[in-house]
Amino acid sequence: MPDQKAATQSMTISAASTEDAKAIAKIVSLSNKDVAVKFGITKENNPKHPSFYDEAWALADFERGEEYFLYKINDENAGCVAFEQPNPEVGYLNRLSVLPAYRKRGIGAALVRHVFQYARTKGVPEINIGIIAENTDLMNWYIKLGFVENGLKKFPHLPFDVLFMKYYLRY
Repeated sequence: MPDQKAATQSMTISAASTEDAKAIAKIVSLSNKDVAVKFGITKENNPKHPSFYDEAWALADFERGEEYFLYKINDENAGCVAFEQPNPEVGYLNRLSVLPAYRKRGIGAALVRHVFQYARTKGVPEINIGIIAENTDLMNWYIKLGFVENGLKKFPHLPFDVLFMKYYLRY
């Protein structure tokens, strides 16, 4: 017998606006708390980690031209992702975040695919990301989505190495 609750759920991905900044900040912050704990990230050793994300940060992202998309289930926020395009040749997938209660349902992958589709409409040939290099589960998840490793870098202000990855969009 089909799950009635699942059958009646409405799932949408839509563009966010500055009016959603507070909701985005909550999603990003709560979704990254477990990563901060797992990798020993604190405000002292990495004040710009997404687990400390707030409304002012979200508004600054919008002001810089970053675009956000919200994933909703029955009008409840479940996740978000940001897209940034610094030039015509590259797009960045930033702050992919899924609230813990909604994980393992394909929401993250749906948000990544949404960014791929959106980037295609802009003619962007590749999407880049940066992740904590030691986060091998996340790295492997991105590899399954088609990303490839694109370099490792140590930043003196970060308590971890950053693994860069990219995805080549096909047209």
